[in-house]
Amino acid sequence: MNKEHTKLKKLAIRTPEERQAAEQKRTTAVMGALKAVHSATSPDSMEPEDLERQRKGQELLGRLIAPMVGLSWEPFDLEGMPAAWVRPERGHDKHRVVLYCHGGGYTSGNLGYSRILASKLANVTGYEVLSFEYRLAPEHHFPAPLEDVTKAWDYLMHLGYGARDIVVAGDSAGGNLALVLTMLLRDAGRLLPRRLVLMSPWTDMTASGKSYRERRDADPMITMNYIQAVRAAYAPGRELSSPMLSPLFGDFDRFPPVLIQVGTNEILMSDSVRLRDRLVQAGIPCRLEVWPDMWHVFQMFPMKKASQAMDSVGRFLLET
Repeated sequence: MNKEHTKLKKLAIRTPEERQAAEQKRTTAVMGALKAVHSATSPDSMEPEDLERQRKGQELLGRLIAPMVGLSWEPFDLEGMPAAWVRPERGHDKHRVVLYCHGGGYTSGNLGYSRILASKLANVTGYEVLSFEYRLAPEHHFPAPLEDVTKAWDYLMHLGYGARDIVVAGDSAGGNLALVLTMLLRDAGRLLPRRLVLMSPWTDMTASGKSYRERRDADPMITMNYIQAVRAAYAPGRELSSPMLSPLFGDFDRFPPVLIQVGTNEILMSDSVRLRDRLVQAGIPCRLEVWPDMWHVFQMFPMKKASQAMDSVGRFLLET
C-alpha cells in the first residue's frame, strides 16, 4: 500500500469531529494570512511602504490559495490596465461571462488577489471570468476605479458579448464598484448586466448603519478605523453620501436581479440589509443570504460554508 493510499484511507475514517477540527485549523491559518496582509492590521496607515507590503502579500496569498485546478489563468494588458481571464479547461458556456471586481477598500487588492474568487466563480458557473486591476488610492482617487471598470465593460462589448451575457460580481469595495457601474450604465442609457452578485458589499461610506456599532467587537477582519482611513484616501473632500461613493443612497430603477451574501459577524452587515430593502422597494428581484457566524468575504476561505455560499452563487447565476 503506497503512502498516498494510506493518507487517503486515514482521511476517509476521520470522525465528523476530526474533520471539523481539521477544517477549523485550515480556516484559522488562512484567516491569519489574510489578516496579516489586510489593512485592519494597521488601520490608520496609508503610508506607501505599508500599502506596498499589503498589496504584495495579497498577490502572494492569491497565488497560494486560489483553487486553480481545472482552470487556466491568462493575464494580459487591457489598454494599459492589468487584466486576466480565468477559463475552465473543461467544456463550458462560452456565451456568458463574469466581470469580477475585487475588493480591498479601494486602497489594496490586485490581479493576483482576484484569483481566489475569480477561480471560484469560474468553478461554480462554468463561465469565463474577467478580472482587472483598477487603479488604487491614495495614488489614484475617485473616480479612477469607475473609469477602469467602464473600460473593462467596454472591452467585453468589443469582444461581442451583449449586456445580457454578462454577470457583474464584486466583493467589499468591488461590490460598491459593481453597483456604481450599473448606475452609470443605466444613466447613460446603456443596457445593463444580466445579474449582480455582491459579497459583503460596501454600500455606505457614511457608515450610518447600526452594524457599524453593534458588530464592532464581533468583526475579526474590519475596523471602523480602517473604514475611515480608506474612504479618506479614496475620496478626500468628497460628499460621502453621493451615490457614486455610497450606492445605497442611489436610484435602483431598472436594475437586474441581485444576489447579496453577508456574514453576521461583520460591521458591514447593515450595508447589505439596507441595500436589500432599497432594492425591494424599487421592485428589483433581490436575494439576501445572511450567513451565521461568518465574517467579511468569508467566501475566500477554504471551508465548507464558503463552498456552500459559492454553490448558491452558481445556482443563482444558472437560473434562467
